[in-house]
Amino acid sequence: MKRDRALAAQLDACSLCRIELDHVGVKAGADVLVEDVSFHIHCGQLTALVGPNGAGKTTLVKAILGQRPYTGTIRHVDAEGHAFPVPRIGYVPQQLPFDREMPLTVCDLMAASLSRRPVWTGVGKAMRERVHKALEETQAASLIDKRLGALSGGELQRVLLAMALTPVPDLLVLDEPVSGVDQNGLALFLQTVSALRKTHHMAILMVSHDWDLVRRYADFVVLVQQKVLKAGAPQEVFSSPEFANVFRGEMPPILERDLSAGAQFRP
Repeated sequence: MKRDRALAAQLDACSLCRIELDHVGVKAGADVLVEDVSFHIHCGQLTALVGPNGAGKTTLVKAILGQRPYTGTIRHVDAEGHAFPVPRIGYVPQQLPFDREMPLTVCDLMAASLSRRPVWTGVGKAMRERVHKALEETQAASLIDKRLGALSGGELQRVLLAMALTPVPDLLVLDEPVSGVDQNGLALFLQTVSALRKTHHMAILMVSHDWDLVRRYADFVVLVQQKVLKAGAPQEVFSSPEFANVFRGEMPPILERDLSAGAQFRP
């Protein structure tokens, strides 16, 4: 416990230690969407939520975000094991729907998210500096004056990540954050996210269908299909009978070779 407090003092870090899900269930009328789900999301780690379409991943995320009623318990715990107030949560969606012809810049978008002043009144020097600093965190400072509609998929996701990090959250939720992003943008986005675990010691929860991405960057993987079927390190989950049963016939050959060879999953 002393080590956790010392680490939090050294870093620009949250005081949250973990989020505990204990026998969580969600229903829609008589339909059971998820049931009896239990696992922990630890600060300083990237936890990946995987499973087939319709497995309840999005429902579970909404329960964690407080957007859906649930049974069971979701506890926020500090380093001393005490109850933690509702944490600050940053959220990066799969995509941001907007009119790509809008004459709106990255600076305009971020300033609007950080202030109650209408964008059309202009962005002051102090606000611009704040936006620039936030974009630096995700290696996106050079995009500050770029029009939103001119951003590539990877660039837009780094801008959305910068918004999710301002102010620094206790929990960062990434919902299929790199769908449609090219390989260069993907690598830069994930390197940035991976570094956040060290610089801010925050908890990161990522929903993803990209198994190669998960095996390279996740610390802990939870396989769900209404219930938790398997949880553990990436290699442990991907090489499990539960994973093979859920994704029978869908595993890419390269992943099968890596698993059979016992490949190391860190980049």
